[in-house]
Amino acid sequence: MSARTRSHVTTQTIRILVVDDEVDICEYMKLLLSKSGYKVTTLTDPTEVIPELRREQYHIVVLDLMMPKMNGIEVLDQIRKIDSDIAVVIFTGHATVETAVQSLKQNVSDYIRKPFDAEEFNETIERILRDKGLLTNPEEELHKTIGKNIRHFRKDQGLTLKQLSRRTGLSVSLLSQIERAESSASVSSLYKLSAALDVRLTELFGRF
Repeated sequence: MSARTRSHVTTQTIRILVVDDEVDICEYMKLLLSKSGYKVTTLTDPTEVIPELRREQYHIVVLDLMMPKMNGIEVLDQIRKIDSDIAVVIFTGHATVETAVQSLKQNVSDYIRKPFDAEEFNETIERILRDKGLLTNPEEELHKTIGKNIRHFRKDQGLTLKQLSRRTGLSVSLLSQIERAESSASVSSLYKLSAALDVRLTELFGRF
C-alpha cells in the first residue's frame, strides 16, 4: 500500500470488479488492489459482467479492452444501460484514438495503457474514489469538523465574524478560512476560539 493510500480512509468497503480474459492479469490485479484494502472480484469471461453487477454492488469496474466473445467497449455499453454512475477504468495494450473516444463518450473514469505503473494505477483508483466521495483525508475531515462547529457555536450565540474577531484577536479573513476549512487553526487559535465562544476545546472537535 502506498503512503498516499495510508493517508486516506474509505467511508465503506470498496468493491472492485476486474475483467480480463488473461488469468495472470486478473491474479496480479487482485493482489495489487487487495494490498490497498479493496475487496476484489475477477472475471475472465466478459459475458458474466452484467449478471455479476446485478448480483453484487461494485464501486469500480476495471475493464480490459481486447477480449474474446465481447470487447471492452461492448461490455461498457451494456454496463451503462444498467448503471450510469459506476466508475469504469479501461485498460489495454492496444490503445487507439477510436477506442479512447468511444470510451470517453461512455463516461469512463480513466483510460490506461498496458503495461502500467502500479503506483500510478493505485493513485488513479484513489482519485476516482475521492471524486465519488468514497475516500477521505482524515486531516481534511478534521478541519471541516472544526470549521463547522465554530460556525455553529458562533451563530448560536448570534455573533458575526467581526465580533468574534474582536473577541479573539484573529482576523476576520482567518476566521472565515477556518470556518470554510480552507485554513487549519493553530492550537493557540483554537484556545482563543474556545474561550471566546465559552465552549470546551474538545467541543470544537465534535466526535472526530
